[in-house]
Amino acid sequence: MAVPIDLTTFIGEVDDLLEKVEASALALESHPDDAERMNELFRAFHTLKGSAGVVGLTSIARFTHHVESALDHVRSGALALSPALVQCVLAAKDHVAALLAAELRGVAVAAGPGDAIIARLAGLTANAADTATALVFAAVPAAATAPRAEVDYFIEFRPGPEIASMDVGADAIFDGLRGLGPCERLGGDPSDAGALAPWRFQVTTRRDVAEIHDVFIFVASAGELQIDQGMTMFVDDEPAPAPVAPALPSAAPSGAAASRVAPARSSAAARSTVRVSSERLDQLVKLIGELVITQSRLQQVHSQHAIAELAGPVEAFERLIGDLRDGVLGLRMVPIGTMFGRFHRLVHDLSADLAKDVELVTAGDDTELDKTVIDQLGDALLHILRNSMDHGLEAPGERIAAGKPARGTVRLAAAHEGAHVVITIADDGRGIDATAVRRKAEAQGLIAPDAVLSEQETLALIMRPGLSTSRAVTEVSGRGVGMDVVKRTIESLRGTIAISSRAGAGTTLRLTLPLTLAIIDGLLVEVDSGRFIMPMAAVMENLELTHAERCAHNGRNMIAVRGELVPYVRLRDLFALPDAAAAIECVVVVGVDGARVGLVVDRVVGLHQTVIQPLGMFYRGVEMFSGTTIMGDGRVAMILDLAGTVRRMTAASALSSYPGPQGTQ
Repeated sequence: MAVPIDLTTFIGEVDDLLEKVEASALALESHPDDAERMNELFRAFHTLKGSAGVVGLTSIARFTHHVESALDHVRSGALALSPALVQCVLAAKDHVAALLAAELRGVAVAAGPGDAIIARLAGLTANAADTATALVFAAVPAAATAPRAEVDYFIEFRPGPEIASMDVGADAIFDGLRGLGPCERLGGDPSDAGALAPWRFQVTTRRDVAEIHDVFIFVASAGELQIDQGMTMFVDDEPAPAPVAPALPSAAPSGAAASRVAPARSSAAARSTVRVSSERLDQLVKLIGELVITQSRLQQVHSQHAIAELAGPVEAFERLIGDLRDGVLGLRMVPIGTMFGRFHRLVHDLSADLAKDVELVTAGDDTELDKTVIDQLGDALLHILRNSMDHGLEAPGERIAAGKPARGTVRLAAAHEGAHVVITIADDGRGIDATAVRRKAEAQGLIAPDAVLSEQETLALIMRPGLSTSRAVTEVSGRGVGMDVVKRTIESLRGTIAISSRAGAGTTLRLTLPLTLAIIDGLLVEVDSGRFIMPMAAVMENLELTHAERCAHNGRNMIAVRGELVPYVRLRDLFALPDAAAAIECVVVVGVDGARVGLVVDRVVGLHQTVIQPLGMFYRGVEMFSGTTIMGDGRVAMILDLAGTVRRMTAASALSSYPGPQGTQ
């Protein structure tokens, strides 16, 4: 079903507003006296109601009106913000999302859930209206004037073709409405969308609706005008000298405050953003990929048939393509906090379901990651958090008996490490019982009873399909599904996962992910007749390996790098190629999971902008490669998965002294 352009804009606004609602409600549960958060929550529902009315979604507008009224009682000081009201607001947020989804699918939503929320709100605010009236009249001296009504009006004017011949435009109408009271445009600047695009405004005024019609008097014959009345508030002409109860700050500044925030609004307008669908960004990235491949072909042809006049343009073209690539990939980078934010609600709800007191602490929310990675990562983090809360964290009584605070803590942090983002999920719970994990794995036939496993390998068994150490199946976990899904998801993103745990102190999972899945800087190397790409972000240095060095260190595959021995593996041996090594080979030293490893190749060709192509279905089980790329001459080069390569050579005992990446199996 095609979505109208105004509804498409509304959908994007709703997503942002609902995120604000959830974040503000959860923050107010811990700090109910936070006036700014309260105003932010009220404004979110106020905007939801107005925008829904403008696009014709009356079911959402009517429902949010009840929530907005309840929150207005809190703002006025007539109603205390209770945990029950916060729960009601969170339920209302979920119901708005359900209403919008139903509208998009063209199906009806059962009235029961919405009516139940409205009834709960009515019960919580039963005495608030009388209290609010008492506060107003108690605060006003006898000689004061009576309060007057201040009304929100939502205005839509749909111009016809004849509007083009008139001198009055949307800007003039906006200026006229501002003369009636605080006014804002809804859905962007009407003048930017074309002459026949709807003009939408919201004005808060004490004036009669007839005066709004007067503003449109010169264009009334050139279009259709619709005015919808919103919320009515009673305000005093003069501020009360001694209010009985302190009122929270007003959501809309006026007078001197308005003049102070005017520069900030102008600055915000200058930094306005444009919403672009992810499909368009994906298509743009594909086109950039084609440009990179074409540039590579051009560079190779120029190197074979050097023409002096083309040297400058070819170099400039390469530089411009690099800048364009970085700019386009930057468009898909979003703060990981957009994903972290929604987990606060998960922890809040699960804490009640599990009867545990849990606090979620986040860090590095502004760390940026490719939106494609974030979209695929959400479910994996959800599984990990659920397991941490159900299996890892103890009940309050058990924590107190162990000398811990009753409240458990889950820390979710993100940080950049080179061309990767590392996400850590740590809890201060009971830790993983490695003995119980091994016993369960043996019982299920996943390992032999006499198998020799390190502690890291034992902990990694929890990511085997079907393995769970939970004694009972609950609604949260215990069915042996989840961690194997996490492992597959992280590997599909060309990332790694490491687990560490300490009995009685907690468990930490470390996810290492690439910044982007589209284009990377790579180092092109050759082994025999094959070409391979190593991600440049992991390359530390290149060295020469002579015959004498190969025979040193008692035959062990080690090379001295500034006084430190670094293990290496010859890719010829790993790929089972004939041993036709030159007198001098090249060692590319790479960093993998905090350790240095050398990969011996025949030749290092140089830097290469690499457009990553996925592996075919027949090669997805080959852990040494993460993808392919097309070279300038049309040949295909394999992209090395460095962590997978190290795992492979560790399993083959090529590096018996190297411990290997931890927790990746």
